[in-house]
Formats: sequence, structure tokens, C-alpha cells
Amino acid sequence: MQTTPHLQPTVPSPADDRTAPPPDDPRVVLAKAVALGGTVIGGVGRDRLDDPTPCDDFDVRALLGHLVQVLDRVAAIGRGEEPMAVGVTSGIADDAWAGAWAASAHAVEAAWTDPATLTRTVHLPWATLTGAETLAAYTTEVTLHTWDLAVATGQQPAWDPEVVEVAFASLRRSLPAEGRAERYAEVKATLPPGAWTSDPFAPAVPVGREAPPVDQLVAYAGRRP
Repeated sequence: MQTTPHLQPTVPSPADDRTAPPPDDPRVVLAKAVALGGTVIGGVGRDRLDDPTPCDDFDVRALLGHLVQVLDRVAAIGRGEEPMAVGVTSGIADDAWAGAWAASAHAVEAAWTDPATLTRTVHLPWATLTGAETLAAYTTEVTLHTWDLAVATGQQPAWDPEVVEVAFASLRRSLPAEGRAERYAEVKATLPPGAWTSDPFAPAVPVGREAPPVDQLVAYAGRRP
């Protein structure tokens, strides 16, 4: 997409501190992201569950299932289990999503209590990371999908600046501003057929540098704030 002088792509620069390493203890930051996610989930009315979301693959109900799945994968990683074996969450009653989210959040907290989990090597299909880097990466996913859910259901949550900063830094470390299709193709080639059904991020969307940090984050991830 062509840019204008007033719409600059949110690409990192060497002086941008949002490319900094993850915080010393990203468990605290992830917990704040999860708490905000719980607030947004609690604000979803049952009449909105079939509504579309900014994620083309998900309506609201499916996005809720994916969000709970994300936390269950984080808990599995903390326990030293295979996260990709965790399936999409289903069978949750329409009025029980907040409870499911809270239960999965408690499982994450329990699985990552030992500080040694932060230095553990974690092998994911797309990267090999430390435990700390993994939590920062999942802070990104939780935050992006919380934004998706908030937009889909007409909510305007109060975004935590530290959470957004950590999420944006992690995304920039792992995802190039350009050449994403080629990067995805490399990862797909290492996975079993059907394991990857759609690309996780569209090309970055131009956004003004004066835009709120959360808008810059979601724009870099290919959403339109």
C-alpha cells in the first residue's frame, strides 16, 4: 500500500525502544494483558456471539474459543508440554466464557510460578525462544485478540501502556515489516500438511505516528485501527 507524508508505516528504527528485549519478568505483563482480556470478555453480550470480528477466520464465539486456547497453550508450555497439541476450546456455554477464561488464567499462573521457566528453551513451530520471550510473544497475541474482540463488540478498554509496549516490541522482533509471505512460506514448509490454514498477519497497514500506541500495534499486525 502506498503511503503519504502523513501516513507512515509503523516500521522499527534503531532508536526505537520498542525493539528492546522482553522485560525481566514478563509474567507480570502477561497477567495484566490477561486481566484486560477478562474485562473485555466479561463485556461480551450473548447477542454478539455470532457477530464478525476483524479476524476473518473468527466470529465472536470462535474468537473467544481461540483466546481460551491461547491461554491453555501458554499453560502447557509452562508445564513443559506440547502446546500445539492443545485444541481449540469448544463446548463452552454462551454465558460461561468469562469463567473459562479465568480458569485458564489460573492455570497459566500456576504453570509459570517457578522463575526457572523464564530461562527454559521453548521450541515452537515458528521459532525457538526462551520462556521469557515466549511470554512476551503471547502477550502480543492476547493483546491483539483482545483488541479484535473489543472492536467486534463495541468496547473501548483502557489499554495498559506497558502491555502494549511489550506486545509491540515482541511483534517487531519476530515479524518483519516486509516479506511476510516469504517468511510464512518458510515456516509452512516445516509443518505437516494442513497444520497452517491461513497466514497469521496481513501486511502492515500505514498509520500516523501520532496514533495511539495500540493503534500502531494493531496496524503493524495488519489490522485497520
